[in-house]
Amino acid sequence: MAQKKNDRSPAGSNADYAGGEAFASSRGEGGETHHQVDAKGGHDDGNAHLTTNQGIRVSDNQNSLKSGARGPVLLEDFVLREKIFHFDHERIPERIVHARGSAAHGTFTCTKAIPNLTRAAPFQKKGKKTPVFTRFSTVAGGAGSVDTPRDVRGFAVKFYTDEGNWDLVGNNIPVFFIQDAIKFPDLIHSVKMEADRGYPQAASAHDTFWDFVSLMPETMHMVMWAMSDRTLPRSLRMMEGFGIHTFRLVNAQGKSTFCKFHWKPVLGMQSTCWDEAVKIAGADPDYHRRDLFEAIDGGDFPAWELGIQTFDEEFARAQPYDVLDSTKLIPEELCPVEIIGRMELNRNPANFFAETEQVAFCPGNVVPGIDFTADPLLQGRLFSYLDTQLKRLGSTNFHQLPINAPKCPMQNFQRDGHMQMAVPEGRANYEPNSLAQAGEDGGPRECPETGFTSFAAQDVVSESGDKLRVRPELFADHYSQARLFYRSQTENEQAHIASAIVFELSKVMLEHVRVRVVARLRNIDEDLATRVAEGLAMDLPAKTPAAREPIDMTASAALSIQKNAKPVLDGRKVAVLFGEHSDQKDLDDLEGAIEKAGGTAFFIAPKIGLGADGQLAGSPSVLFDAVALVLTKDDAAEMAKDGAAVQFVMDAFGHLKAIGATKAAQPLLDKVGVAADDGVTDLGAAFVKAAAQRFYDREPKVRVIA
Repeated sequence: MAQKKNDRSPAGSNADYAGGEAFASSRGEGGETHHQVDAKGGHDDGNAHLTTNQGIRVSDNQNSLKSGARGPVLLEDFVLREKIFHFDHERIPERIVHARGSAAHGTFTCTKAIPNLTRAAPFQKKGKKTPVFTRFSTVAGGAGSVDTPRDVRGFAVKFYTDEGNWDLVGNNIPVFFIQDAIKFPDLIHSVKMEADRGYPQAASAHDTFWDFVSLMPETMHMVMWAMSDRTLPRSLRMMEGFGIHTFRLVNAQGKSTFCKFHWKPVLGMQSTCWDEAVKIAGADPDYHRRDLFEAIDGGDFPAWELGIQTFDEEFARAQPYDVLDSTKLIPEELCPVEIIGRMELNRNPANFFAETEQVAFCPGNVVPGIDFTADPLLQGRLFSYLDTQLKRLGSTNFHQLPINAPKCPMQNFQRDGHMQMAVPEGRANYEPNSLAQAGEDGGPRECPETGFTSFAAQDVVSESGDKLRVRPELFADHYSQARLFYRSQTENEQAHIASAIVFELSKVMLEHVRVRVVARLRNIDEDLATRVAEGLAMDLPAKTPAAREPIDMTASAALSIQKNAKPVLDGRKVAVLFGEHSDQKDLDDLEGAIEKAGGTAFFIAPKIGLGADGQLAGSPSVLFDAVALVLTKDDAAEMAKDGAAVQFVMDAFGHLKAIGATKAAQPLLDKVGVAADDGVTDLGAAFVKAAAQRFYDREPKVRVIA
């Protein structure tokens, strides 16, 4: 019998809980407590004393104080009252958007100094390290929703710089749905659960979202991204991040350069299939959170390179779009991304609530050398993010929470307020003051030389004039970049977009909304509109007139996931299915080959007692990047009768993954109908190479796509 040795203890097991034995052994037969105290006054088991929040030691944490064994609980039981009081108020309001998130601590290292462009502290010297805290999130769902819906992912980084906190708050998509912040509440209301029925959760496939976007042509570019594989990431470690807006870099001489920020994953980009994402949601709702935590916990630290696109006014003037329009991007072929740093996440939060839940990001948190532009969406965010912290965290002193506090000196004359944690000393709580002349502490003073100074010069992209509720002329081009994105994809990526739109609109019950969406798609690409119309069995409607006729832009390979995939096994997990007759040497050899290539082997068997990492019924192939079948003839015959095994192989083949198998496993492959292709191999070097990629040529054989 094969016995795959598993050295790992399950996270959270009783063996890991230092206090577990104390609870089991501190009770007498009658329920009374027997604490053994050593000569120093501590417990003989080495545990610290349990106290109330006031520091009073607790003698019994198992029973309320009662009037007799069967009498009523007494109101004087302050231990009970405090414990229940705190529990009743443990939850805080969740974020309206980006409620479900996962985060980690790390370090940003400058790999190319750019003092010629900015005076910002993190970029002044090659090798300079800056602590960071990074949070990834979904947008539409609540805190208790799943990790893998079709949704935009938030990508927010808090830099604890030498000159204060800088928050680069963006998404895994470089553009946004809307151009002006005044439309943000409408967008979110439309995509959230419908107001009268409270569903669907974490989904855009419903009437109100598509009604809204069909009436707002500026959303069409982002809709293309949202319906692409970008919103189905394989892992948080394998997606890009963007600052979205055009920012300014300002150097020590006061010169401004326009800038867009890009995070590029070292592991490369990878997505899942839609059917796969749906099944992952059922198999492991915490799939992305678990993946990030386990990678860091295992020392496989996720990393991203920080890149910048920089340009001047002359470049901005020459573009056929407005660089202050957040529904537009600048193709990397026209303005290359220059890599200036590397972020590595190397420490999981010590406490999820205290850090991941209480972290407060705000785009308005910038440091000298980083400044804003007049992007109307950015300008609205500068208010909104700060405003929401009072509701969520309950006090204007939220910046004193450890996760939000700067790591550089901080001092000002702001005093008091709900939950003030600091104890400012002295009389000076105003400025200017002259108390120093009397020998008292007069407090801090402003510093014109080193303090933050807003960029003041006028330029072509920041005009001033009459007060008007209008948008710039170039903001009216709603389709050119949507067309650019669609036509930059591979053929199967285009098919995925068309299929996604068909699926989403199939959930829309308002026929006129479906018609209006397809009519707008004709401005993006005629073939796309036709495919969607055919997928919905509807006539192709007349094209909606465009406010500004779209233009054809040169395709950008940088916009495609598949064109930029890295065929490496680093950070990927390979499922190895074995049975009780499997050969131990075959298992060991395969594990060694996978680990040598940078991957992780996860061993699965019908029975966990065989030494597997996971049981077959609870470890479906959707959770892995590739699968290997290390089976004997008898094992294969048994598994061909097991629905879980059949589904395991069927999903792996259907989700375009590599399948490596022994010759004896052929009956199981035949039962599923696995057809030979480049992704179906033996267990040698060919499998390890194949395991690092998906086989999209297989897709027409396994599913109908638009």
